[in-house]
Amino acid sequence: MSDRPGKESTSAPTVATDVTRQELPYRLRQQSLLGEFGRSALQTRDIGQILQRATELCAQGLDTRFAKVLEYLPDDDRLLVRAGVGWEPGTVGRISLGLDLESPAGYAFQTGQMVISNHLQEETRFRTPKLLTDHGIRRAINVLIARGGEGHLPFGVLEVDSPEPGQFDVADADFLAGFAGLLGIAIERQHADADLRQALDHQAMLTREMSHRVKNSLASVVGLLRVQSRGAQSEEVRNALKDAASRITTIAQVHDHLWRSNKIGFVDIADFAGELCGKLQETISHKLVCSFGHLMISADKAIPLGLLINELVTNSAKHAYPDGSGEIQVSSERRGADLHVEVSDRGIGLPKDFDIDEPRASLGFKVIKSLIAQLGGRMAVASNTPKGVTVQLDMPLETNTVA
Repeated sequence: MSDRPGKESTSAPTVATDVTRQELPYRLRQQSLLGEFGRSALQTRDIGQILQRATELCAQGLDTRFAKVLEYLPDDDRLLVRAGVGWEPGTVGRISLGLDLESPAGYAFQTGQMVISNHLQEETRFRTPKLLTDHGIRRAINVLIARGGEGHLPFGVLEVDSPEPGQFDVADADFLAGFAGLLGIAIERQHADADLRQALDHQAMLTREMSHRVKNSLASVVGLLRVQSRGAQSEEVRNALKDAASRITTIAQVHDHLWRSNKIGFVDIADFAGELCGKLQETISHKLVCSFGHLMISADKAIPLGLLINELVTNSAKHAYPDGSGEIQVSSERRGADLHVEVSDRGIGLPKDFDIDEPRASLGFKVIKSLIAQLGGRMAVASNTPKGVTVQLDMPLETNTVA
């Protein structure tokens, strides 16, 4: 321990008791500093900040101005001063020490043993590094900073130094060993985080590549359907092929947004649906007005929702304005836990006997009902006043949807 009153040993029980009483606050303070460091190390992922804080608290705990973390550099086979307090400017991040057994830090690194040297100027076991002599260091403790798991090289060495006379003891070294253990855990956590980020980045790259390829494959299918529709003899067949091509185009658009999205597996409905409306506008003669708020939804929701918008707009385009052109409006907004979507027109309205639940309902509405069931949504169809139709859809959003 550091040079404190009553340090000299004696066999007298009363004197020994006095020494214990004087040392107790010192040891309690060390334990308090160790606990403080444990809490702070859990609150940040910045390893540089963690290493620096460790040196500050270790110096404080051993009543000295000097402490440092030495990081092992495999390529140079040296120990770099990675963090520290008390040293001259230009030391941290620039000065490195040898790894030989003749230096205290090198010995601690290579053997894994604690090194306590209270008389560096008289030391016969080790040579004193120039960094220490330049700062007048007279005594030092070195402990190994190990990493968890087999096959990992140690991170480096935690060292506390003092230019003052006195005695570091085994309890002081144990105090440093506690910090070194926590540092090892923090360092291993950082490496695990880096490995996880790399794995996630790789997975994200594969997911984007897959979506990109699916989009390209679907675009090829759309091209074939359009070629077939142009060569079909029946108007009914041509229309059916065009509708199929439109539906597949919608799915391809979702995959196009998926591989370009910053959030894997999610698309921004404003971008996706806005682009969808732009594509639909190219295929119909009516004015299409779209309004969508920014909202990230999963691909599982985006694909049926896009198909649903495609079906509703196409249905209005076919039936709402038989005598000319008109306007079709599409909008969406978040309402609590639901996404509310409306598609409306000012056309001729619904037949008086229309019932979506009747088996004779058109194929388009049967597709719409199937998509609504897939979304777990609710739909309401109403005639407008004075004319036209509004279809309202409310679908639940996932709990992890990002607004």
